[in-house]
Amino acid sequence: MAKREFSVEHEYSYPRSSPIRWIIAHVWRYWFLACVVLICFLGSWVTYSQARVVIGDVAAMLEVPFDGSVLLRLSLIILALLVADGFCLWFGSLAGETIAARFEADAREELYTSLLGKSQAYHDRQRVGDLMARATDDTSQLASMIVPGSTMIFESILGIVVPLAYIAFIKIELLLIPLGFVACYIIAVRRYVRRLNPVIAEQREQFGKLNAGLEETISGIEVVKASAREGFERLKYRRHARGFRDLFVQQGRIEARYIPLLLFGITFGLTFLHSMILFDQSRITIADIIAVMSLIGLLRFPTFISLFAFTLVQTGVASAGRILNVIKEETELDENLQGHQATIKGELRFDHVQFGYEAQPILHDVSFSVKPGQTVAIVGQTGSGKSALTQLVNRTYDVQAGSVLIDGIDVSEWNLNTLRSQISKIEQDVFLFSRTIGENIAFGAPNAPREQIIEAAKAAQAHDFISSFVHGYDTEIGERGVTLSGGQRQRIALARAFLSNPRILILDDSTSAIDSATEDQIQRAIREAQRGRTTLLITHRLSQIRWADVILVLDGGRIVAAGDHEHLLRTSNHYRRIFARYESSLPPIEQAVLA
Repeated sequence: MAKREFSVEHEYSYPRSSPIRWIIAHVWRYWFLACVVLICFLGSWVTYSQARVVIGDVAAMLEVPFDGSVLLRLSLIILALLVADGFCLWFGSLAGETIAARFEADAREELYTSLLGKSQAYHDRQRVGDLMARATDDTSQLASMIVPGSTMIFESILGIVVPLAYIAFIKIELLLIPLGFVACYIIAVRRYVRRLNPVIAEQREQFGKLNAGLEETISGIEVVKASAREGFERLKYRRHARGFRDLFVQQGRIEARYIPLLLFGITFGLTFLHSMILFDQSRITIADIIAVMSLIGLLRFPTFISLFAFTLVQTGVASAGRILNVIKEETELDENLQGHQATIKGELRFDHVQFGYEAQPILHDVSFSVKPGQTVAIVGQTGSGKSALTQLVNRTYDVQAGSVLIDGIDVSEWNLNTLRSQISKIEQDVFLFSRTIGENIAFGAPNAPREQIIEAAKAAQAHDFISSFVHGYDTEIGERGVTLSGGQRQRIALARAFLSNPRILILDDSTSAIDSATEDQIQRAIREAQRGRTTLLITHRLSQIRWADVILVLDGGRIVAAGDHEHLLRTSNHYRRIFARYESSLPPIEQAVLA
């Protein structure tokens, strides 16, 4: 099984060696419904073909004096056969639609679960719009592949085999030309599918690019408008849309050269000629000719409909391949279900850690230790590796060399869910969901009662502005919290962290969007929250750094100094340079040190 960060207990497992096997496994999960489809469609074509034979018998009776009761009985038989055909189609189509809908839902859930299990490093490499296209349009193509795609192909097979079987019972010699048609039909379809496959696959990929570009533009619409780049984005989208359109035109050209319908016309004419020759030799009757030509006429439907059926199936297989590529992709992290599980005390140690994003090195030989309950401030210029360092604590990423230990145990040996459930991180760019404020605060503790949510909001100085809304904690916020100010979003994020009661708290410039008056109140709340917890603090605010137990100074991915505020002011040139711009806000004694 591929490594992943998240899995579902008792999750249904499908073979993933190829798209075809994966599709068959999904459909076979509903084998009973699949058997209903096969039996019903077989019954439909048998009754429909039998009706054509009986019609031939009726036509032969009209040439000579006939018994009216016999004619009535044959007419009722034809009616019964056609009614049975209708019921078979009804039940078969219902079963097919049920399989298609369940397959689509199962595939979408499997893909979604897989995406949840991917590491952050994997998601960093992906375009959200393309993943959305796979989760929405590609999964819907799977349903169309089943109904009407696969069912039409199955009907096409039955629509050829069953009529030919009836013709064989009438006069086996009359199979000569239809069997030649079947051989030519198979060759033509194989050529058609081979030419269609690459075009369909490219279509799906182009749709992913089209959707990815659209998502990026909509997500960044504020930047687009602020930069007056609407025209450029429109032309870019038009270029992708034209590429998508051109592939459909190419598909149309391939379909226009589909020759089985021409072959059918030739077959129909030659079979009639063959029948006339046999009739002239008194080897078949008028009834046989009518029945045979009616049965040959049935071949037109499968010949015609296969043009669309194979296109739908190939589109579904291409979509299944795109979905399976995501599902099969291994993540860099393992959830380690059998790993260490315990309550975190808060001891943290970095031991000669090296880390980088793919080929770009970020941290070099980083070593330090933190005692339980200590607050560690991490300072440095932009790009020095501050955020990268904190992302190694909860295994958002894994180290490339060295080790990160919590309570003396390497983080890779912890059960991932146990580890992350006791670590809370608040970043500068706060992400809120399109849900109520109360649900956003309780995201990490979904069963928390409203009283605890309110207490957490009060601690984060968010209760007053939440109460000012008409619906209070039940107020729906827009996507990513766009209806709230930056300071409001950060206070909700703080409330979320307070409610989850973490053992390790990571604050990544979490008060950058809060005004000074509110910051003083929140600082008291943060200091209260820090009691008994190990806290990693990334900030440029002296009011927060000054009270840290340990300050780490990063430069170029290396720790160049460590100590408390007073010690670093006297001993570290890097630390003094970082805060020289704040000189006017420092106490006189610290200004003298900087001077």
